[in-house]
Amino acid sequence: MRLTMAQALVRFLSAQLSERDGCQQRFFAGMFGIFGHGNVAGVGQALDQFGAEGLRYYQCRNEQAMVHTAAAFAKMSNRLRTLACTTSIGPGATNMLTGAAGATINRLPVLLLPGDIFANRAPAPVLQQLESSDTQDVSVNDCFRPVSRYWDRIYRAEQLLTALPEAMRVLTSPADTGAVVLSLPQDTQTEAFEYPDAFFAPRIWTVPRQRGDAAAITRAAEAVRSSRSPLIVAGGGVLYSEASEALRKFAEAAGIAVAETQAGKSAIPWDHPLAVGAIGATGTLAANRLARQADLVIAIGTRLSDFTTMSNSAFAHPDARFVGINVCEMDAFKHAAIPVVADARVAIEEIASRLGGFTTSAGYRHTVEALRREWNAEVDRVTAAAVTRAPFVQAELVGAVNAFARPQDVVVGAAGSLPGDLHKLWRSREPNTYHLEYGYSCMGYEIAGGLGVKMADPLRDVFVMVGDGSYLMMAQEIVTSIQEGFKLIIVLLDSHGYASIGGLSRSIGSGGFGTQFNHKAPVDLAANAESLGAVVFRATDRAGFEAALQSARAADRTAVIYAEVDPDQGVPGYESWWDVPVAEVSEQPDVRAARLRWEDGKAKQRR
Repeated sequence: MRLTMAQALVRFLSAQLSERDGCQQRFFAGMFGIFGHGNVAGVGQALDQFGAEGLRYYQCRNEQAMVHTAAAFAKMSNRLRTLACTTSIGPGATNMLTGAAGATINRLPVLLLPGDIFANRAPAPVLQQLESSDTQDVSVNDCFRPVSRYWDRIYRAEQLLTALPEAMRVLTSPADTGAVVLSLPQDTQTEAFEYPDAFFAPRIWTVPRQRGDAAAITRAAEAVRSSRSPLIVAGGGVLYSEASEALRKFAEAAGIAVAETQAGKSAIPWDHPLAVGAIGATGTLAANRLARQADLVIAIGTRLSDFTTMSNSAFAHPDARFVGINVCEMDAFKHAAIPVVADARVAIEEIASRLGGFTTSAGYRHTVEALRREWNAEVDRVTAAAVTRAPFVQAELVGAVNAFARPQDVVVGAAGSLPGDLHKLWRSREPNTYHLEYGYSCMGYEIAGGLGVKMADPLRDVFVMVGDGSYLMMAQEIVTSIQEGFKLIIVLLDSHGYASIGGLSRSIGSGGFGTQFNHKAPVDLAANAESLGAVVFRATDRAGFEAALQSARAADRTAVIYAEVDPDQGVPGYESWWDVPVAEVSEQPDVRAARLRWEDGKAKQRR
């Protein structure tokens, strides 16, 4: 079949399927794209010609945002589906770098197809081309190499025959997935080649459930049986492997408390008798106290990042051991763990089968119950409506949205102060209803990410909670959500600054320096959202906020609820710590005091 390289690319992508547990689905649900001279005549023409055959085109407003949307779509789909993204060369391509980094760090499959310089070099240097005196074989797309799981430049049309299967191998790998970048020289996109028909036949990529080494499973079970105060840390891998039910049965049979990372939250219902909530620097009182006492940490599907481990100070038991259950070998071995390199669901079930009736002591379970009771009372207190008029306390509005949302609805957030409040306070009742981008903590992810979640499951209401700092960075995908018919409910909380970093600045003695917005003229973010096409509700009192939630749900398109919050009224840290080094010498008394507090926390760090 004689096709251009770009036409062959589109035909191939539309024929790829993923399969797990016998369930098949198209792997690519569509392609986002912004066109320029680097891809309009190649990929753009191919989508125009072949898109109706199964690769729908979506138009967005920002290249970074479309990668966030694709990553969120993949996450909500448990990494069994994704979206492709195409751009022109130059700034269109490099705008995707931040999204690529976020996808790779969070281990989410996205396919990025930036246009590139001419392979034949005849018109070089072309518009937007980076020139180097050392080589002619470099472009701005080389910037993607360190933030990609797979990177290739397609100089000849026939190279697709080997590049695309390799790209699919990585995209469907549970362990190695992330951003895959195929740089497409604009002349090569338009060149024709006689591709074999078999190249376009539907291909099924099985996402395997890897089984752990039998000896490792046995050692892990022995470690559980010999423990007295174990703790399960559930990460995103529990959700990706659809292991929530297996986790619940394992926890109940063994009587082990379950704490959740940001990526793993919603792995177990908040009101389960063994659910102790968030762990780490944004953790609950219950989870953090149990972490300090734990003699065995069963880390399932988590990278054990610094927020989860409180910069390696959370697990304070002198004889603490770890079991690392992860499809990624690197993560399974962290903290000198007993490594179980396996699919989370399979590993949980196999370890459970070897426990021989083990269960924790009555004293341990009583401690868990008491800590849960204390924590749930604290959540009720913090989210209670103490402030009836703006500026509100942010935690109260989190509680109001949580109470209004249905069990199947999804909350979406990313950077700033909201992730900490949501991780502690949000009460998830079903899997995949809590969607926070916190591996990269990327400001601007929220609305684009919410769009991806809604695209993956249009029947759920999606509540995007975003602060004014992030909103100002990437609000334009409101237009995309309305254009494409994917309604969002956006809760825009205006603290008039960078609330999270303001609090961090104060904690290290710098008084919030550089974190408040000093507008020289009035700024109306609600009016901005309205100008982008959203239905907007301004909430100035608690009753108005609750009424706005009702109206937003009934609206016929994306709705924005605007409310001012007090940046100085935060949620306590609950015996948490995060390693942010403080100036060793300073003339400022607050900095010197902060340094002493930091040194005290540093002394508790595990090596």
